Amino acid sequence: MKIFTGVQIHELDKFTIENEPVKSIDLMERAAKALTDAIFRRWEVSVPVVVFAGPGNNGGDALAVSRLLQERGYVVQTYLFNISGHLSEDCAQNKKRLVEKKSKAFTEVTQEFDPPQLGEGMLVVDGLFGSGLNKPLSGGFASLVKYINASKAEVVSIDIPSGLMTEENTYNIRTNIIHATLTLTLGQRKLAMFFAENQQYLGDIQVLDIGLSREGMEKVDAQYTMLEENDVRPLLLSRNPFAHKGAMGQALLIAGSYGMAGAAVLAAKACLRSGTGKLTVHTPKKNVQILQVAVPEAILHIDREETQFNEPVDTDDYGAMGIGPGLGTTEQTAIAMIAQLRRTQCPIVCDADAINMLANHRAWFQQLPQGIILTPHPKEFDRLEGHCTDSFERLSKARELAESIQGYVMLKGHHSALCCPDGHIVFNSTGNAGMATAGSGDVLTGILLGLLARGYDRQSACIVGMYLHGLAGDLAVADLGEESLIASDLVNYLPKAFCKLRSK
Repeated sequence: MKIFTGVQIHELDKFTIENEPVKSIDLMERAAKALTDAIFRRWEVSVPVVVFAGPGNNGGDALAVSRLLQERGYVVQTYLFNISGHLSEDCAQNKKRLVEKKSKAFTEVTQEFDPPQLGEGMLVVDGLFGSGLNKPLSGGFASLVKYINASKAEVVSIDIPSGLMTEENTYNIRTNIIHATLTLTLGQRKLAMFFAENQQYLGDIQVLDIGLSREGMEKVDAQYTMLEENDVRPLLLSRNPFAHKGAMGQALLIAGSYGMAGAAVLAAKACLRSGTGKLTVHTPKKNVQILQVAVPEAILHIDREETQFNEPVDTDDYGAMGIGPGLGTTEQTAIAMIAQLRRTQCPIVCDADAINMLANHRAWFQQLPQGIILTPHPKEFDRLEGHCTDSFERLSKARELAESIQGYVMLKGHHSALCCPDGHIVFNSTGNAGMATAGSGDVLTGILLGLLARGYDRQSACIVGMYLHGLAGDLAVADLGEESLIASDLVNYLPKAFCKLRSK
């Protein structure tokens, strides 16, 4: 699914109007009906409603919703803010329709505003500003937002909470953004909805289909997309009935320092569960007994050093290499790691301590092989690229990094984001808060390594891997709950995740 910018949304509306064809006021009415239906499903008719409408098309939506809610029997107070004396054409038309309905509680605010009492058990419909907003709210609108937020009323925002911009909010004034109970977004999610720090404003998110042109969507060249199951299923490789372990790929995992063997165990098990034929784990001597017992299916390649990774491994026989989980960050290990990266010709997944060591040796970035896959969580990424103010800035830097090294940067999070060498960004749609537990990233490394060794190209491995990782988490949470989920559960539910993807 494509994720459109504010400018692209405007162009898509225009394309729909011109090519369906449909009048803009009728498209707005279509949206208002979808919004009203969603409100009706969640709030009883007995709930008092206060509608705040701005002067643009978001306000036009709100005025239409006010009229339709009154037709359903709701008691609605409506406030239209027309401070500048100019309404958008469709907003003006919906004002006229509302007035003609002889709405008993309609107020057009042109100068002074005496706000209504807002309290518990009431519903506010926020239609002040939508996806066209390009600067922070100030003055009276900022005061109104603070007044709404200070009340105990529930809030439903049309398209996006007023004050929140569609993409970048790095320099926004966050106290001047509506805190919605529910956001009814039109057409598709907006980019800002994928960032953790914006969740406090969005509440629950529901996407409403208002019949925007499919042809128009296909024509728009979107930089951002969100994975759906139908995007992932065609990428799955089939298994030849006459396959043998040698044909299913050989993987090399370099992981685990003394005291961190668990990271190697989790990554190794995930790799084997992801379909690779053979896995070799290179690890220090003191981890041998643990790994032999915990992962009997893995072959061990033992470092001469007792407690840490100290010597690079020849990779000629391997289809892919993963490096980093539990590796430690001593200077001796760092030198061995960069030597390993320089000599490796097969696809590489670089995670955890391998990323931390790169952050400590910035000059080594010039030596990274093209196509390398980096999988940092936010703090690891900030060590690489410097502190980021918010998720948008972090994502922008990750895209720039992927382009500069001509590799893949997978920013892990609730919506993990894969930044590709061509500048395209893919958001994941699976996963949950239960996966916020130690070792989840090690499992992801193992999945990616297994898929690469199995024969997936780098981009397909990243897409399938992050989707499967989140899907395993979703299946595990359905049985175990979020609080009790641990990383090894993700490994245990990988078979079910594969089966679910192949089941249709």
